[in-house]
Amino acid sequence: MEMVDRVVRLINKHPFPAQALDPLLRRHLQTAEQVDPVLRRLFRGHCHHLKCAEVFRFSLRRFRPSPLAFDTALLALSRAGDLDQAWKLAEEVKSSPLPSLLSRRSLSILLSRYAKFKTFEETMAAFHRLEELFSGLDFGVDEFNLLLRALCRRGDVLAARAVFRRLCPRFPPNVRTMNTLLLGFKETRNLPAMELFFHDVLLRGFPIDSVSFNIRIDGYCKKGKVRAAMDLLEDMQARGLSPTLETMTTLIHGAGIARDTLLARHLFDEMLQRGIAPDAGAYNALMAAQVRARDPASAMAVMTEMEAKGIAADHVTYHTALRGLLGRLSDVAGLFRLMKEREFVPPARTAAALMKVFCEGRRLDLGLDLWSYLVSKGCCPHGHAMDLLVTALCCGGRAAEAYRCAAELGAMGRPPTERSFRVLQGFLAGDMAAELTKTMQPLRPLSDHVQHVDQKKKGVFT
Repeated sequence: MEMVDRVVRLINKHPFPAQALDPLLRRHLQTAEQVDPVLRRLFRGHCHHLKCAEVFRFSLRRFRPSPLAFDTALLALSRAGDLDQAWKLAEEVKSSPLPSLLSRRSLSILLSRYAKFKTFEETMAAFHRLEELFSGLDFGVDEFNLLLRALCRRGDVLAARAVFRRLCPRFPPNVRTMNTLLLGFKETRNLPAMELFFHDVLLRGFPIDSVSFNIRIDGYCKKGKVRAAMDLLEDMQARGLSPTLETMTTLIHGAGIARDTLLARHLFDEMLQRGIAPDAGAYNALMAAQVRARDPASAMAVMTEMEAKGIAADHVTYHTALRGLLGRLSDVAGLFRLMKEREFVPPARTAAALMKVFCEGRRLDLGLDLWSYLVSKGCCPHGHAMDLLVTALCCGGRAAEAYRCAAELGAMGRPPTERSFRVLQGFLAGDMAAELTKTMQPLRPLSDHVQHVDQKKKGVFT
């Protein structure tokens, strides 16, 4: 962990692309095993996306990087909206001695980004371009299913059906194809249309499996109709299909949406009776049910129970606990201390939520502590967290400290957001304001725009 923190800090502070990263990486990255954790931390810390790509290129030249390393670099480029660089990196991998790094996951990353932010025509063009890129590698119905999934996830189920009809002669559908389209209907939240499609699948003789029922159960649960979802569980068992861990976790989540904590606990306990071992996701669903019922004490008790069973808390666990502790600043501060003790690096959404609580509670010392902790772990704090801290510091008469935070971010190759920049300009004295403009003007926004749009869509707490 210390090695990862140290290397990530060095990479963040390196003046790339003005100076090459290669000499630094030669000194500090000695094995392929070090590459994955470093890239994961760079990605989660919102590092300059071109630095992520450069770290992967270095590992491609020196070691045999894992597919996860390539996918992480690809995620960083696509999240920043730099799809040209993402294509360039994919083409470099295809022509390298390790073309097998191109995987279905890689294809899914690119297609999902196109489907989310580009037009239907551009998404289809990307699919055909990927088909050429994957020539010589396996490219069949599973890759076709990824295209359908990308279209369905953006709620364009009609486009997905049109693509299915056009391309199914080339890619004979399987059960996953039908489940992907069923998922698309579920995402529209149109339960009658979802049920109509499901029964049409049955009439046409296509096979169904537990995933088909899980999708339908999730559709009803997200509409708060957990009792109808329970009826589907009985139908599923009547057809000889056993509920899975995903089935039970979805039902627990649905009980939480319906604010039926007794049912949520009953379903959780029933998992053990069925011989299904709960994982972090199941515990998180039970915690979320307690939080929705405004019973944070029970939620924290579930977290304690989870850890006593040897299941490590993940980012969803901490974020769920944070939601339950809203309005209780001292408890939120305690949760943050727990994160630091365990050296847990909160992802962007959780870090922004923590910063929001600290700044609105006028605990700027905790806000600065959080900022320093993220920077010490090699993270570039998310633009939303910076907006909150800079605004709170400036309004509290501490503009010099806000400037220091902006300078730290600028040293990592990341500019402050437009909002933070304007706030700082309004509060800083003449010389310091001029220095801010001089230092930050050459920097260009890298990925904050896309991330900030996503943050506004989802909200800090979802």
